[in-house]
Amino acid sequence: MSFFIPAAMAQSAGGAAPAGTGFEWIFLVGFVVIFYLMIWRPQAKRAKEHKNLLAGLSTGDEVVTGGGILGKVKKVTDEFVVLEVGDSQELKFQKGSIVAVLPKGTLKAI
Repeated sequence: MSFFIPAAMAQSAGGAAPAGTGFEWIFLVGFVVIFYLMIWRPQAKRAKEHKNLLAGLSTGDEVVTGGGILGKVKKVTDEFVVLEVGDSQELKFQKGSIVAVLPKGTLKAI
């Protein structure tokens, strides 16, 4: 753990740099690369897929909400979606609460 806190050294007559200064940079760059590959990139990909899912939402699609409610899309606005969840039962949801679009005929099969 001493690579986080450099040791205090008296300056030598030759003026040489303290040993191990490149080693800390390798760890720092390694952490940044791991953070990017394991956290940032997959999260950005999921967000892009969800944004495309919401943009392609249209009347007649069968969807699942974040709360697990299944329904058929009746009306789509910029921020809200009206779902038919039963016979003449309609509920309004925010568009962001839609998590998946189901294949056609799924609601009848259940």
